[in-house]
Amino acid sequence: MANHDKKSIKAIKAFHVMAKPTGPICNLDCRYCFYLEKENLYGKKQDWAMPDPVLESYIAQFITAQDAPTISFAWQGGEPTLLGVDFFRRVVTIQNKYANGKKIENAFQTNGVLLDDHWGEFLSANHFLVGISIDGPSDFHDFYRVDKGGAPTFHRVMRGLRVLKRHQVEFNALTVVNRQNSQHPLRVYHFLKGIGCQFMQFIPIVERVASAANPSGLVLIAPRDPHPAQVSPWSVEPLAYGEFLCSIFDEWVR
Repeated sequence: MANHDKKSIKAIKAFHVMAKPTGPICNLDCRYCFYLEKENLYGKKQDWAMPDPVLESYIAQFITAQDAPTISFAWQGGEPTLLGVDFFRRVVTIQNKYANGKKIENAFQTNGVLLDDHWGEFLSANHFLVGISIDGPSDFHDFYRVDKGGAPTFHRVMRGLRVLKRHQVEFNALTVVNRQNSQHPLRVYHFLKGIGCQFMQFIPIVERVASAANPSGLVLIAPRDPHPAQVSPWSVEPLAYGEFLCSIFDEWVR
Protein backbone atom coordinates (compact mmCIF):
# COMPACT_ATOMS: atom_id res chain seq x y z
CA MET A 1 0.00 0.00 0.00
CA ALA A 2 1.67 3.21 -1.11
CA ASN A 3 -0.85 5.59 0.47
CA HIS A 4 0.36 6.86 3.85
CA ASP A 5 -2.95 8.56 4.71
CA LYS A 6 -3.87 7.26 8.16
CA LYS A 7 -7.52 7.10 7.11
CA SER A 8 -6.64 4.41 4.57
CA ILE A 9 -5.55 1.98 7.30
CA LYS A 10 -7.86 0.73 10.01
CA ALA A 11 -5.88 0.87 13.27
CA ILE A 12 -5.83 -2.13 15.57
CA LYS A 13 -4.20 -2.67 18.93
CA ALA A 14 -0.43 -3.06 19.15
CA PHE A 15 1.27 -5.92 17.35
CA HIS A 16 4.84 -6.95 16.65
CA VAL A 17 6.77 -7.12 13.38
CA MET A 18 10.43 -7.97 13.02
CA ALA A 19 11.95 -6.09 10.09
CA LYS A 20 15.02 -7.45 8.30
CA PRO A 21 16.12 -4.46 6.19
CA THR A 22 19.23 -6.23 4.91
CA GLY A 23 17.57 -9.61 4.37
CA PRO A 24 19.83 -12.62 5.00
CA ILE A 25 23.10 -10.77 4.36
CA CYS A 26 25.58 -11.01 7.23
CA ASN A 27 29.27 -10.46 7.84
CA LEU A 28 29.51 -13.68 9.87
CA ASP A 29 29.10 -17.30 8.88
CA CYS A 30 27.73 -18.90 12.03
CA ARG A 31 27.69 -22.63 11.47
CA TYR A 32 24.19 -23.06 12.89
CA CYS A 33 22.53 -20.10 11.15
CA PHE A 34 19.38 -21.11 9.29
CA TYR A 35 19.00 -17.70 7.68
CA LEU A 36 22.19 -17.36 5.63
CA GLU A 37 21.06 -19.85 3.01
CA LYS A 38 17.87 -17.85 2.43
CA GLU A 39 19.98 -15.82 0.03
CA ASN A 40 19.35 -18.70 -2.40
CA LEU A 41 15.70 -17.66 -2.61
CA TYR A 42 16.51 -14.34 -4.27
CA GLY A 43 18.61 -15.30 -7.27
CA LYS A 44 21.44 -12.94 -8.15
CA LYS A 45 20.17 -9.97 -6.17
CA GLN A 46 22.98 -7.46 -5.56
CA ASP A 47 21.56 -4.63 -3.46
CA TRP A 48 19.96 -6.10 -0.35
CA ALA A 49 19.19 -2.87 1.51
CA MET A 50 15.52 -2.02 1.93
CA PRO A 51 14.85 0.78 -0.63
CA ASP A 52 13.92 4.15 0.80
CA PRO A 53 10.35 4.16 -0.62
CA VAL A 54 9.72 0.73 0.92
CA LEU A 55 11.28 1.83 4.20
CA GLU A 56 9.05 4.90 4.41
CA SER A 57 5.95 2.94 3.47
CA TYR A 58 6.69 0.27 6.07
CA ILE A 59 7.32 2.76 8.88
CA ALA A 60 4.25 4.86 8.03
CA GLN A 61 1.92 1.86 7.88
CA PHE A 62 3.37 0.23 10.99
CA ILE A 63 2.73 3.37 13.04
CA THR A 64 -0.69 4.14 11.56
CA ALA A 65 -1.99 0.58 11.86
CA GLN A 66 -1.61 0.50 15.65
CA ASP A 67 -4.00 2.10 18.08
CA ALA A 68 -1.42 2.35 20.85
CA PRO A 69 0.48 5.20 22.52
CA THR A 70 3.85 3.48 22.03
CA ILE A 71 5.06 1.91 18.77
CA SER A 72 7.95 -0.54 19.03
CA PHE A 73 10.12 -1.28 16.02
CA ALA A 74 12.44 -4.30 15.88
CA TRP A 75 15.34 -4.37 13.44
CA GLN A 76 17.23 -7.57 12.69
CA GLY A 77 19.02 -9.30 9.83
CA GLY A 78 21.24 -10.77 8.62
CA GLU A 79 23.30 -8.08 10.21
CA PRO A 80 21.67 -4.61 10.30
CA THR A 81 24.90 -2.72 11.01
CA LEU A 82 25.98 -3.54 7.44
CA LEU A 83 23.52 -0.83 6.34
CA GLY A 84 25.50 1.86 8.15
CA VAL A 85 24.48 4.53 10.64
CA ASP A 86 23.02 6.82 7.97
CA PHE A 87 20.37 4.24 7.07
CA PHE A 88 19.10 4.26 10.64
CA ARG A 89 19.30 8.04 10.79
CA ARG A 90 16.75 7.96 7.96
CA VAL A 91 14.72 5.46 9.97
CA VAL A 92 14.51 7.87 12.90
CA THR A 93 13.70 10.83 10.63
CA ILE A 94 10.85 8.92 8.97
CA GLN A 95 9.53 7.70 12.33
CA ASN A 96 9.41 11.28 13.60
CA LYS A 97 7.58 12.32 10.44
CA TYR A 98 4.73 9.86 11.05
CA ALA A 99 4.76 9.58 14.85
CA ASN A 100 1.73 11.87 15.25
CA GLY A 101 2.24 12.19 19.00
CA LYS A 102 3.02 8.52 19.60
CA LYS A 103 6.15 7.41 21.41
CA ILE A 104 8.55 5.48 19.16
CA GLU A 105 10.86 2.76 20.46
CA ASN A 106 13.55 0.87 18.57
CA ALA A 107 15.16 -2.49 19.30
CA PHE A 108 18.19 -3.52 17.31
CA GLN A 109 19.75 -7.00 17.14
CA THR A 110 23.41 -7.22 16.19
CA ASN A 111 26.41 -9.52 16.35
CA GLY A 112 28.35 -6.48 17.59
CA VAL A 113 31.35 -6.90 15.31
CA LEU A 114 30.96 -3.57 13.48
CA LEU A 115 30.01 -1.43 16.47
CA ASP A 116 32.23 1.61 16.95
CA ASP A 117 31.93 5.02 18.60
CA HIS A 118 29.99 6.36 15.61
CA TRP A 119 27.38 3.67 16.21
CA GLY A 120 27.54 4.13 19.97
CA GLU A 121 26.79 7.83 19.75
CA PHE A 122 23.81 7.24 17.46
CA LEU A 123 22.32 4.36 19.45
CA SER A 124 22.68 6.28 22.71
CA ALA A 125 21.28 9.56 21.38
CA ASN A 126 18.23 7.79 19.94
CA HIS A 127 17.66 5.44 22.88
CA PHE A 128 17.90 2.19 20.92
CA LEU A 129 17.69 -1.04 22.91
CA VAL A 130 20.44 -3.29 21.55
CA GLY A 131 20.40 -7.06 21.65
CA ILE A 132 23.90 -8.43 21.27
CA SER A 133 24.40 -12.01 20.12
CA ILE A 134 26.87 -13.86 22.31
CA ASP A 135 26.89 -17.55 23.19
CA GLY A 136 29.00 -17.45 26.34
CA PRO A 137 32.76 -17.45 27.00
CA SER A 138 35.11 -17.57 24.02
CA ASP A 139 35.35 -21.37 23.81
CA PHE A 140 31.56 -21.65 23.52
CA HIS A 141 30.99 -18.56 21.40
CA ASP A 142 33.72 -19.32 18.87
CA PHE A 143 32.70 -22.95 18.44
CA TYR A 144 29.97 -21.93 16.00
CA ARG A 145 30.06 -18.15 15.64
CA VAL A 146 32.81 -17.51 13.09
CA ASP A 147 33.34 -15.02 10.28
CA LYS A 148 33.40 -15.66 6.53
CA GLY A 149 36.97 -16.91 6.76
CA GLY A 150 36.17 -19.28 9.62
CA ALA A 151 37.99 -17.07 12.15
CA PRO A 152 36.68 -16.64 15.73
CA THR A 153 34.63 -13.56 16.56
CA PHE A 154 34.47 -13.46 20.35
CA HIS A 155 37.00 -10.68 20.89
CA ARG A 156 35.40 -8.50 18.23
CA VAL A 157 32.00 -8.96 19.84
CA MET A 158 33.44 -7.99 23.22
CA ARG A 159 34.96 -4.89 21.65
CA GLY A 160 31.49 -3.95 20.37
CA LEU A 161 30.02 -4.57 23.80
CA ARG A 162 32.55 -2.17 25.31
CA VAL A 163 31.33 0.45 22.81
CA LEU A 164 27.77 0.03 24.09
CA LYS A 165 28.90 0.37 27.70
CA ARG A 166 31.06 3.39 26.95
CA HIS A 167 28.10 5.21 25.42
CA GLN A 168 25.64 3.92 28.03
CA VAL A 169 23.50 2.14 25.46
CA GLU A 170 20.91 -0.17 27.01
CA PHE A 171 21.61 -3.74 25.92
CA ASN A 172 20.68 -7.34 26.57
CA ALA A 173 22.21 -10.66 25.56
CA LEU A 174 20.77 -13.10 23.07
CA THR A 175 22.36 -16.51 23.60
CA VAL A 176 21.72 -19.44 21.30
CA VAL A 177 21.53 -22.61 23.40
CA ASN A 178 23.23 -25.30 21.34
CA ARG A 179 24.83 -28.73 21.70
CA GLN A 180 28.02 -27.26 23.18
CA ASN A 181 27.10 -24.53 25.65
CA SER A 182 23.97 -26.34 26.87
CA GLN A 183 26.25 -28.64 28.85
CA HIS A 184 27.58 -25.76 30.95
CA PRO A 185 24.65 -23.54 32.01
CA LEU A 186 26.30 -21.90 35.00
CA ARG A 187 29.44 -21.02 33.07
CA VAL A 188 27.25 -19.29 30.50
CA TYR A 189 25.12 -17.56 33.13
CA HIS A 190 28.02 -16.28 35.24
CA PHE A 191 29.83 -15.10 32.15
CA LEU A 192 26.82 -13.08 31.01
CA LYS A 193 26.42 -11.60 34.47
CA GLY A 194 30.12 -10.81 34.56
CA ILE A 195 30.00 -8.74 31.38
CA GLY A 196 27.10 -6.70 32.71
CA CYS A 197 24.05 -8.35 31.16
CA GLN A 198 20.99 -7.68 33.28
CA PHE A 199 18.59 -9.20 30.75
CA MET A 200 19.26 -12.49 28.98
CA GLN A 201 17.42 -14.31 26.21
CA PHE A 202 18.08 -18.01 25.76
CA ILE A 203 17.07 -19.31 22.33
CA PRO A 204 17.18 -23.09 21.76
CA ILE A 205 18.41 -24.17 18.38
CA VAL A 206 16.85 -27.28 16.85
CA GLU A 207 17.28 -27.72 13.11
CA ARG A 208 16.81 -30.50 10.58
CA VAL A 209 19.39 -31.02 7.86
CA ALA A 210 18.06 -32.56 4.66
CA SER A 211 20.02 -35.27 2.89
CA ALA A 212 19.82 -33.15 -0.27
CA ALA A 213 18.95 -29.52 -0.97
CA ASN A 214 15.38 -28.80 -2.00
CA PRO A 215 14.54 -27.08 -5.33
CA SER A 216 15.14 -23.69 -3.67
CA GLY A 217 18.63 -24.70 -2.63
CA LEU A 218 17.79 -24.95 1.07
CA VAL A 219 19.26 -27.68 3.27
CA LEU A 220 17.88 -26.64 6.66
CA ILE A 221 14.23 -27.60 6.33
CA ALA A 222 11.04 -27.02 8.27
CA PRO A 223 9.88 -29.54 10.90
CA ARG A 224 6.98 -30.74 8.74
CA ASP A 225 8.97 -31.03 5.52
CA PRO A 226 8.50 -34.63 4.31
CA HIS A 227 11.97 -35.00 2.78
CA PRO A 228 14.58 -37.21 4.52
CA ALA A 229 16.52 -35.30 7.14
CA GLN A 230 18.37 -35.63 10.42
CA VAL A 231 18.54 -33.36 13.43
CA SER A 232 21.66 -31.24 13.10
CA PRO A 233 24.70 -32.02 15.29
CA TRP A 234 24.56 -28.51 16.76
CA SER A 235 20.94 -28.80 17.92
CA VAL A 236 20.39 -28.73 21.67
CA GLU A 237 19.06 -32.00 23.06
CA PRO A 238 15.71 -31.88 24.92
CA LEU A 239 16.91 -32.93 28.37
CA ALA A 240 19.98 -30.72 28.15
CA TYR A 241 17.84 -27.68 27.31
CA GLY A 242 15.54 -28.28 30.25
CA GLU A 243 18.46 -28.75 32.62
CA PHE A 244 20.12 -25.63 31.21
CA LEU A 245 17.10 -23.47 32.02
CA CYS A 246 16.46 -25.06 35.41
CA SER A 247 20.08 -24.72 36.50
CA ILE A 248 20.18 -21.03 35.60
CA PHE A 249 16.82 -20.39 37.24
CA ASP A 250 17.89 -22.11 40.46
CA GLU A 251 21.10 -20.06 40.54
CA TRP A 252 19.27 -16.83 39.78
CA VAL A 253 16.52 -17.34 42.36
CA ARG A 254 19.07 -17.95 45.10
